Amino acid sequence: MSIILILSNTARKRKRKGFGGCIQEGVGEIFIFFVIAGEIDGGWQWRSDREEDEGERAIAILPNSKTGNMEDQLLSSKGNKFPVGTSCLSPLVLSTCVVMCGSLAYGFAVGYTSPIQSGIMADLGLSIAEYSTFGAILTLGGTIGALVSGTIADMVGRKVTMWIMDLCFILGWLSIIFAKSVWWLDIGRFLMGIGAGLLLYVAPIYIAEIAPKSIRGGCTAAFAFMVYFGFALMFLIGNILPWRTLAIVGIIPSLVQLIGIFFIPESPRWLAKIGLDKEVEASLQYLRGKNVDISLETAEIKDNMESLTKLSGSRYLDMFDRRYAHSLIVGLGIMILLQSGGTDAISSFASSIFIKAGCSTSFATITMGFIQLPFAAMGIFLLDAAGRRPVLMVASAGTCLGNFLVGVGFLCKDYDQMSQLSATFVLVGILVFAIFYSMGVGGAATTIVSEIFPMNIKGSAGSLAIVCNWFTSWIVTYAFNFLFEWSPSGVFFMFTFFSGLMILFVAKIVPETKGRTLEEIQASLTLLN
Repeated sequence: MSIILILSNTARKRKRKGFGGCIQEGVGEIFIFFVIAGEIDGGWQWRSDREEDEGERAIAILPNSKTGNMEDQLLSSKGNKFPVGTSCLSPLVLSTCVVMCGSLAYGFAVGYTSPIQSGIMADLGLSIAEYSTFGAILTLGGTIGALVSGTIADMVGRKVTMWIMDLCFILGWLSIIFAKSVWWLDIGRFLMGIGAGLLLYVAPIYIAEIAPKSIRGGCTAAFAFMVYFGFALMFLIGNILPWRTLAIVGIIPSLVQLIGIFFIPESPRWLAKIGLDKEVEASLQYLRGKNVDISLETAEIKDNMESLTKLSGSRYLDMFDRRYAHSLIVGLGIMILLQSGGTDAISSFASSIFIKAGCSTSFATITMGFIQLPFAAMGIFLLDAAGRRPVLMVASAGTCLGNFLVGVGFLCKDYDQMSQLSATFVLVGILVFAIFYSMGVGGAATTIVSEIFPMNIKGSAGSLAIVCNWFTSWIVTYAFNFLFEWSPSGVFFMFTFFSGLMILFVAKIVPETKGRTLEEIQASLTLLN
């Protein structure tokens, strides 16, 4: 007997012959099953009665008892335009994990300011305004990093851009570690912001460009999952370690990624854009598996690039052409509404929110951090199972509810009879916000923006989308402490409004991208004259 990993996109809610058990059942695109295999005629065979299911795709690793080697086989490819062998899993997993080190570094950076606020203000004698600047300057650096991210990624490639990003994070953390004044803190935080601005463009783009369409959403959501993991880890150990030691911990993911970049392939779509046809085939073959026929996928990538080159050049202002209006509105709208809902402000100043509400800060921040992890993991499966639009709409409704509960909680403090309920409402509201944001808002928004722009404007349009994200975040994060002192309930009711607006925006404008190649998505959004 042997255990075989099966990936299926047409699971049904009924028992199947030959299945020894499953992690998850239901209608969806990506599910993982454990299948019992038996040895027959010196080899291995999987047993299932699902081979005739339309759209079935199963990937198994079958050991050959005669040679003792692992053979990569595609057991079924009906309804699958581009076949994928399991030998692709190792390079794809390695590439995704290396990129996820960057998202872990970003999660550390975002989560760093909340647990160390009292310690760093006491040690360096910072005022509220100085600490607000320290917290918000990450977003200012991110805006600048985002401005150049697309240009850099198009000029030198995705891998070199990630390498530059790591240097920014490393230098930023070192500046904080050895800081003697607020200026060193701000410089370090600003450098980290530049790195984060590069990261939020190049990392999702790279993952979307290397992953097969059937698991592209899950791979991109895994990037968001590691952000939450880094955020949660900072909240946990930030209540234990001094702020300088915590900064030393923060530098580790960037060092790991700096080395790992040398072991992953360049994006085949970027290689196609600069005309390196042989390198496109080599990269794609490595990613899909050595025994897999990549001719169809390679041809589609090259044909799409040729069509886009004829359609338009790659000048910065080309993205404002009428034919790209839909994709540009979707990308910019999602990024602006995402930050207007209070995402980074709540993450950066969670401790201040809990103190104001009368909650136990250490308990609340640790709970907030770790409650996100299982729901972020759920989001990895939901994006490819349910689709981007429904996940983003439901999750936005949840963040809207969370912000509303926090606003009600602070409103209760103004009434003596209800003041004892304030802490409960605020804690529950923040946890509801954290759950739904991690489950779908962050991951779905990042995934959609990484998919919708054609290659010829991806650098400029993607950069502009990330700039909008960072600039909105900077405004909200910097203004938060001042607005919070003025009216705690008012600022959260404002976040409630923008979270609700996201639901309407997605329902009316945002397209579904699940189960479609990047070329199909981009062609459907581009108006041809």
